[in-house]
Amino acid sequence: MGTGDEGYDEGYGDWEELVGAALLGTGRRQGGGPAGSPESLLDAAAVHAVRRRAGLRPAQGCPLPEPAAPDARPEPPQAARRRLAQLLAGRTAVGSGGGRRGAAPDLTELLPQWLAAAGRHGYRAPAAQVPALLDAARARTDLRPQALALAGPRGLWLARMNPDWRFALRGGAGGAGELPEVTDGAGVELLWQEGLFAERVALLGAIRAQQAAAAPRLLATTWATERAEDRLMFLDSLRVGLSDGDEPFLEAALGDRSRNVRATAAELLSALPRSALAGRMARRALACVGPEGVTPPAECDAGMQRDGVVERPPAGRGERAWWLGQLVEAAPLDCWRERFGGLDPAEIVALPVAASEGWAEELHAAWCRAAVRQRDAQWSRALLGPPSAPPAAGPATASLAERAKLLETLPEGERARWVAEFIRAHGLSEAFQLLGVCVVPWAGALGRAVVDALESAREAGSYPWSFSGVMGLAERCLDPAEAGRLEALTATAEDPPEASPGAAAYWAEAFQRLVATLDLRSAMLSELTPA
Repeated sequence: MGTGDEGYDEGYGDWEELVGAALLGTGRRQGGGPAGSPESLLDAAAVHAVRRRAGLRPAQGCPLPEPAAPDARPEPPQAARRRLAQLLAGRTAVGSGGGRRGAAPDLTELLPQWLAAAGRHGYRAPAAQVPALLDAARARTDLRPQALALAGPRGLWLARMNPDWRFALRGGAGGAGELPEVTDGAGVELLWQEGLFAERVALLGAIRAQQAAAAPRLLATTWATERAEDRLMFLDSLRVGLSDGDEPFLEAALGDRSRNVRATAAELLSALPRSALAGRMARRALACVGPEGVTPPAECDAGMQRDGVVERPPAGRGERAWWLGQLVEAAPLDCWRERFGGLDPAEIVALPVAASEGWAEELHAAWCRAAVRQRDAQWSRALLGPPSAPPAAGPATASLAERAKLLETLPEGERARWVAEFIRAHGLSEAFQLLGVCVVPWAGALGRAVVDALESAREAGSYPWSFSGVMGLAERCLDPAEAGRLEALTATAEDPPEASPGAAAYWAEAFQRLVATLDLRSAMLSELTPA
């Protein structure tokens, strides 16, 4: 500073003295006089502050992070970007307050559909919306696969910098950046050895999709050093494209030190009808079940345990029933035709073979699990029975959860027709779980059956709140083309006799929300369609 500035110092020697005078008070400073006035203190502080700042040397700057890997996918159209911002914010129209949902669509429930549609079109998330997308995925685990895929390499880049988004680094879908070509041996080896878990899972999935047999070979190179939870997830990825070529790797995994890994390996092997494990399970199951009756195993020996049979049953289950169920569900379903003299699945299921001993329920439940595991549509049809039959009188299972799993093995069109007939015969009250496995959007006979059943429930004066779950599902799954058929149901009518007070107004409000949501879904999907 120049000498002209020194007059402001007024006897204050350094910064520490200034601080002491400010704390003690200028009047108590030794010497008093003008030099101790508040004005001189402030003037001196200003001069010292300028001096300190002018003499400050710049600190060493932090190195900038490497930029995110490029993402060649296009961003969605502008209207779709605005819609995504609205869905991420979870905004709803005015009038949805109070204890009831009102007639406004629930935007947060449409976010998964937006993400799925954007993924089908091959878009990437707008850069400015990636943080909000990661926050949404953090709060809702059901969004993570699609959200991380849309966020792409930029999402992974951001996740490395924010502990709140660390879940993305262990996710298996999306966010893995550019993967090496499957034929690039050196690149594959480098990423497999040094990459983040999400990158390694994505790499394994890419290899599985292009060269299925190479996936277990790659896994074998690091299998012994992987953590148990990672081994389990890697092993689970082999479900896609499972084939007889995976048997050697899976057979070796039966000796894994992790019980969960052993159980998963056994489950996968039992889904391969020609595997050695499936053959061993078939011999055990056939020794227990036949035309003459059912004789459950007397013990769970070491061989059974190595093949995935859990020795100790859960609370409330008998040991022998527990072991029997595990053997039957792991045996190839084809083995039963010869055991029962060439009968087809429907005829076998209809036999009273285990009824007298009380084993029928256990046997049929195990066959249900086997049909689901082996994706056997013929056995699933036999176990489901006709949709018009009351659930309790079905040939194998009255459990709607089990029926839903069986339905998933049927072709999409057949599945929808079966559920539509079930609804027409039994209404919606028992169809919620079955609707959940039908492909979206519900169109044709299924869409008409749902709309007709909702209209019938309203006309019958049914308790409206008991259908709120189905109504919410319809908002997300019904074909938007059905909105026109629903317009007539949006008008408020008088409560039918015997109906709950206010039921008609509730139904009208629910149908108004359904129509508004279908219209919004239609617009949303249109916005995502490239021009």
